[in-house]
Amino acid sequence: MSDLEARLGDIVRATPDLMHVMTTVRGLGLSDWRVFSGAVYQAVWNDVSGRPAGYGIKDYDLGYFDPDTSWDAEDVVIKQVAAAFEPPFRDIVEVRNQARVHIWFPDRFGEPYEALPDTDTALSRFVAPAFSVGVRLEADDSISVAAPFGLQDMFDMVLRPNPNRPLARGWDKVVASARARWPELRVEGV
Repeated sequence: MSDLEARLGDIVRATPDLMHVMTTVRGLGLSDWRVFSGAVYQAVWNDVSGRPAGYGIKDYDLGYFDPDTSWDAEDVVIKQVAAAFEPPFRDIVEVRNQARVHIWFPDRFGEPYEALPDTDTALSRFVAPAFSVGVRLEADDSISVAAPFGLQDMFDMVLRPNPNRPLARGWDKVVASARARWPELRVEGV
């Protein structure tokens, strides 16, 4: 485990709402799950910038992988996850089967999207390396980390486009939203 992975684990453990989400989800037995995106990088940005845990976090993105790509199967999991939480978490834990993303992504975002083989591969397609981090609370209480671009951009509060895909539609909106909450972010490579 790298120093940054250990530091990320410490930050996650010090973020009560994120730990609550991961502890609850771990008990559901979902396959190949991760909490990723804003709930992770924003927890780090709060720590790095001295803001309180939970500041600016709007939701908790939860990905899992089930080869059954039917809407009915995903809907069962969405309802299972919702039933496991009390408000406000019931309304802010957003669940998506990563095996289904290629079905709806082109219509929603106007870009092609190849089918994924697992949840961790999804991280390599996020709009920025700083966003491409997922965590999971394992059965032994360790926190596993998936970060195809590493963790440096996230800890440095740097936003740069994912080098493995075209600039995402809505990039400027993503940057503006993040800067509204963390004005010290640096944007590079655009």
